[in-house]
Amino acid sequence: MKVKKQDIICIVILLGHIGAAQDESCACCTEIHRAFDFWIGEWTVTNPDGTVAGKSTIVKSELNCVIQENWISAKAGYTGTSTNFYNTISGQWEQLWIDNSGVHLKLKGNKIDNQMILSSDEFKDSTGTLVRNRITWTLNKDGTVRQLWEVLKGEIVESIAFDGLYRRVE
Repeated sequence: MKVKKQDIICIVILLGHIGAAQDESCACCTEIHRAFDFWIGEWTVTNPDGTVAGKSTIVKSELNCVIQENWISAKAGYTGTSTNFYNTISGQWEQLWIDNSGVHLKLKGNKIDNQMILSSDEFKDSTGTLVRNRITWTLNKDGTVRQLWEVLKGEIVESIAFDGLYRRVE
């Protein structure tokens, strides 16, 4: 059987169309859906003083539509999980955090340059003051990720709830 040049061209074109159809069928394979991929991995997390804060495993699931975090604190008995996804209706990333004490946190926002910045709606804290949470994940040049959780009153930082440096487990 002799293969003609035009047969090879047709096969290449056909394979290209099949590949394109597969990409189109992947609803969460866009650049915006990959914006938080820098956080995916197995991590050891340290506090600013270098002590271990905990370990975190972050994976993609649901055909690349969800980034799932599983946190185990260095403090015995404290764990939590977050579900992160890009909401195509609102045009924002959203996170729902729930820990093993029942505390939950809802955040939304977007990536700006090398940072994913997600904030909660305003709420009254234990003193009745209106505050909101803002968590910023910064991808550093060395591949580490800094997670900074600030509590804001208006735009003023009232306190730091968490400041952790994520280092990949080798």
